[in-house]
Amino acid sequence: MWESYKKGFRAWLSLEKSLSDNSVEAYLRDLDKLTLYLGETGVALPPSGLDLPVLQRFIRWLGELGMTPASQARMISGIKGFYKYCLLEGISTTDPTALLESPKLRRKLPDILSFSEIELVIAAIDLSKPEGGRNKAMLEVMYSCGLRVSELVNLKLSQLYLDVGFIRVIGKGDKERLVPIGSEAIKYLLIYVKQVRVKVTAKPGQEDVVFLNSRGTGLSRVMVFLIIRDLVGKAGIRKTVSPHTFRHSFATHLVEGGADLRAVQEMMGHESITTTEIYTHLDREFLRKTLENFHPAFHK
Repeated sequence: MWESYKKGFRAWLSLEKSLSDNSVEAYLRDLDKLTLYLGETGVALPPSGLDLPVLQRFIRWLGELGMTPASQARMISGIKGFYKYCLLEGISTTDPTALLESPKLRRKLPDILSFSEIELVIAAIDLSKPEGGRNKAMLEVMYSCGLRVSELVNLKLSQLYLDVGFIRVIGKGDKERLVPIGSEAIKYLLIYVKQVRVKVTAKPGQEDVVFLNSRGTGLSRVMVFLIIRDLVGKAGIRKTVSPHTFRHSFATHLVEGGADLRAVQEMMGHESITTTEIYTHLDREFLRKTLENFHPAFHK
């Protein structure tokens, strides 16, 4: 019964919403979980027949299966997307997800590096090695622009507008954004492109990729992770650091410096300001530590 609805939903996500294949599959998996539950509990109803109590029991069932609150919240978001489609297509006249609440999430504050720690990590790069110039440019760009690791490894030469100080980034859901790039990052990126990358023969189809390995193909996300882990160890930093740490540090340092949250949201490519607001919590922690360190009342 539900297969035709799933096919229509898939087409709507791909064509109307222009979502990536990965995002479409994620939505369909959410719907598969719901129909699995309906099948196991003998609820033979179309989308228009489901009500809030049925969906609430479905969410409880997910919890009993051991699904984390974060995964449950993502699942609810997927089901809400499906009912948005149902309303638009006239499949259902009501939205039973309207009052469906997500489980309360405790937002975990990510590890960040201070500016001096980021400088230590970059300083640990051995510039006498062939990959040294590439790695320096790569980390400078990551920190200067707050890129996701996937955005970094997929960055193209044709997306660099260094003369005007911007790069064009393809983010989640194939959404494009223009991100400012700092003068230091531009400097080391140009050194890499003009002096290092020219010595590597790009494999067919890889000619436009910015960061290449010695075989002329783009770097993998795992490779970037291993490079950073090695440098963090050499810099003597005892923190759990990944490529994403550079992105978190970029946002935190902006907020600590007084940047407008909407501007940070735009640069990070966050769809919702709620995602960006995690950095205001980090900022409050920074303010508290500043107070403890420098306010005389804390040192009586």
